[in-house]
Amino acid sequence: MSSITITLKLFAAYQEAYQQPELVLSLAPGTTVAQVRDRLIAEQPSLAQWRDVTRFGVNLQFVDADAVLADGDEVVLIPPVSGG
Repeated sequence: MSSITITLKLFAAYQEAYQQPELVLSLAPGTTVAQVRDRLIAEQPSLAQWRDVTRFGVNLQFVDADAVLADGDEVVLIPPVSGG
């Protein structure tokens, strides 16, 4: 397989930066969730402040930054949020 496709759900600062609730991305096999985060930060440098505090979820499960993605995965990047 030359690429995988994931759905990326955007929340808080990520959604504000992209002005949409989700993205569909084509990625190389072996891509990790941290690499997806880094891609978004490269595209939207204002997100750099969230690099070290973003949590990751894949298919409704929290995962570590080095989790490798598979075709069809639903991914969430969760920065800290405030409010009440």
